[in-house]
Amino acid sequence: MKIVRKYATIDIGSNAIRLLISNIYSNKSKVYVTKNSLVRVPIRLGQDSFKNGKISKENISRLLDSMKSFKLLMKVHKVEKYLAYATSALRSSSNGDEIVDSILKKTKIKIEIISGKKEAKLITNNQLFLKKDNIYCFVDVGGGSTELILIKNKKIIISKSFKIGGVRLINNLVKDSAWNKLEKWICSNINNYKNVNLVGLGGNINKLFKLSGNNIGNSLSKKSLDNLIFDLSKMSVYDKVISLKLNPDRVDVIIPSGKIYKFVMEKMKSNQIFVPKIGLADGMVYELFNKL
Repeated sequence: MKIVRKYATIDIGSNAIRLLISNIYSNKSKVYVTKNSLVRVPIRLGQDSFKNGKISKENISRLLDSMKSFKLLMKVHKVEKYLAYATSALRSSSNGDEIVDSILKKTKIKIEIISGKKEAKLITNNQLFLKKDNIYCFVDVGGGSTELILIKNKKIIISKSFKIGGVRLINNLVKDSAWNKLEKWICSNINNYKNVNLVGLGGNINKLFKLSGNNIGNSLSKKSLDNLIFDLSKMSVYDKVISLKLNPDRVDVIIPSGKIYKFVMEKMKSNQIFVPKIGLADGMVYELFNKL
């Protein structure tokens, strides 16, 4: 077995941006992907975009500095190929295209602002754990949006992006109509199927799963999620940061994000959610590999 190449994926989200560097191994006719390095920078672009309609000069500067550092990290890691995608925050920002153009000129990093539909497709690229005849509903809660994707026989049947996310919630930017649309969509498109396996993606559900003490491979029950949300709501910021070792930018969004997963579970009448600990950046690796 040997390393064929190194790839990098840059995920510019609403709460944080991430650089994932992956090793691509070959073994005879099979190819394996493993994580080499992950860097996460909590810029919270959505705070600007969702409240003010545009990214502030301060956060544009921070984003630019992050891209410069990512460029250097990719260089020292000898990354051969990369993809850089931006999601809800830049999608919703009036100066998103301007920011992308500026970063390209100053760093040579090409960023694509992707649609909610493409984001949903990318999320489901890594389907190694899926069983052929089963039906799955992926739910990915980000800072600015929630993606739901229904999969049968490893193919997407339908997907939808909703403007409901952790950063939007803490800023009181989610209207009742958005919740009603989400509920109606679940009832019309998901609940027609029996025995749907619910799969949770995103940094917050990964952290909640870890806090639950479950082992990888086990599911997170609705009761455990309820208890976690209740316990976290009673804890001080100090205890969340020091005792639970939550990142400061995770402290205020983890409960709202957990409530979104809980809402979906309730409307789907699901008592458990599987948490495979994969996300957009992982899906981007597979897209990059398949492109070459």
